[in-house]
Amino acid sequence: MPSEDHQYHPHDAVKAAINGTLITGAAGGLVSAIQNTLTKRNVSAWGVFTRTGGTIAIFSAVGGTYEFTRFAAANLRERDDSLNTAIGGFLAGSVLGLRFGSTPAVLGFGALTAIVLGAYDYTGGALTGPKNNREMDEFERKQELRKNRRRPIEETISELGEGRGIYGPGYEERRRERIKEKYGIDVPAKS
Repeated sequence: MPSEDHQYHPHDAVKAAINGTLITGAAGGLVSAIQNTLTKRNVSAWGVFTRTGGTIAIFSAVGGTYEFTRFAAANLRERDDSLNTAIGGFLAGSVLGLRFGSTPAVLGFGALTAIVLGAYDYTGGALTGPKNNREMDEFERKQELRKNRRRPIEETISELGEGRGIYGPGYEERRRERIKEKYGIDVPAKS
């Protein structure tokens, strides 16, 4: 049921799963190496795989599961939206919960991960706010924003007063008159 103006293009779920597995597996290897160096007993360098290797496996499984499920759901539903991310997050979180060996942990980790990832994707997928229009030049966009928020100088002066870099037309003359009245000093006009 895709809309008339947007045609869905299928994604390669297996390729995404392999990429996700490799990337998160590398991150798991780094975490496993850190765990291995922080052990009290001196374990050999192979301890990264033998002693704390489960961390690598969990990271790899979570990344692969998330990527495969997200794109498989998108292909089945023929839509790119936040629900795909939530479905992938639920299964990836469930893999995390399997480590504890109880059904409430599996469901709880799955639900938590689904909610967090789904909400993150729904809100634009960035912590810095909505994405800008990629077609508009950045300089032009900032000029447009400045024009949109520009206020007349008279309004600014009436609210803030003159000084501190804000000067209205005829400011130099008014300043010379004030100094002449108050202190009796003639200030020459700038040429």
